[in-house]
Amino acid sequence: MQLGTFTLPNRLFVAPMAGVTDRPFRMLCRQLGAGHAVSEMVTSQRHLWASLKTSRRADHTGEPGPIAVQIAGVDPQEMADAARYNIDRGAQIIDINMGCPAKKVCNTWAGSALMQNEPLALKIVEAVVAACAPLNVPVTLKMRTGWCAAQKNAPVLARAAESAGIAMLTVHGRTREQGYGGDAEYDTIAAIKAVLKIPVVANGDITSPEKARDVLLATGADALMIGRAAQGRPWIFREINHFLATGTHLAPPATHEVRGWLLAHLQDHYGLYGEGVGVRTARKHIGWAVKALPGGEAFRAVMNTLDSADAQLRAVASFFDELAALHPQLPAANDAWALRTA
Repeated sequence: MQLGTFTLPNRLFVAPMAGVTDRPFRMLCRQLGAGHAVSEMVTSQRHLWASLKTSRRADHTGEPGPIAVQIAGVDPQEMADAARYNIDRGAQIIDINMGCPAKKVCNTWAGSALMQNEPLALKIVEAVVAACAPLNVPVTLKMRTGWCAAQKNAPVLARAAESAGIAMLTVHGRTREQGYGGDAEYDTIAAIKAVLKIPVVANGDITSPEKARDVLLATGADALMIGRAAQGRPWIFREINHFLATGTHLAPPATHEVRGWLLAHLQDHYGLYGEGVGVRTARKHIGWAVKALPGGEAFRAVMNTLDSADAQLRAVASFFDELAALHPQLPAANDAWALRTA
């Protein structure tokens, strides 16, 4: 699909998730079939740009394009400046965050809290588009259906954002009040798609190839964005791509393949964060990867005591070697992680 001057290879995107979709994870998901990946949100507050946290999020070394960076804030001028700052550091697409439900974000009136102030939200969109247009950088927007069930104003904001120059819109099928609870609904996304001319991306509860097909049919969306379902299972993108193209299921990955992907991801992770922070933050990725596997819970408990990159790597390698030997084919109860050995 087309986004500005970029032709994206498919219509499956990695959702921006704070603390998750760093450069190593984005690159892994793209390797395994994602057609587009949006970074963790980068603050618009200038005094934080030099922080180690922000500098890591603005590090795109070796990342294939187009590089999309999400920015968050409440001041139109600061958001415009943040867009230019990230473009100077390699961003080729700027995404505006109006979807984050986290209290620490919404308490500053950023993220999905902006949906309560439509005039300010529109001023931010206009300022960021004005900053990016001379540089030929498309601006995208991610939002929720509204602040709460009584205030589902996403259709109104969507039309205004399109008029202001947004190139693509992603809608998570929940209100901010819902957080990540309950079921995502897709009627609001369908209503938005029916009135917009720009591409619309559906997000929320897309956890399987069949669900991906159903959400596309229900919404008419141009693309899908997947977040939590890719945690520990990044090959979901190639599974969905195959299913949408053929109507058949792709064979699950071999155990040795998953072992290789995870070990390579960990090496990349340590390279970005350094050993101390890298070992601590890698634990969640390892935990997601083994959670549903035989012996996974016991392994997580042991792995969380390891304090060196080498020890983590050796433990992960041994776990998957033993898994392949003991479970050539996982039982049906573990279909979410249905591995097979080649």
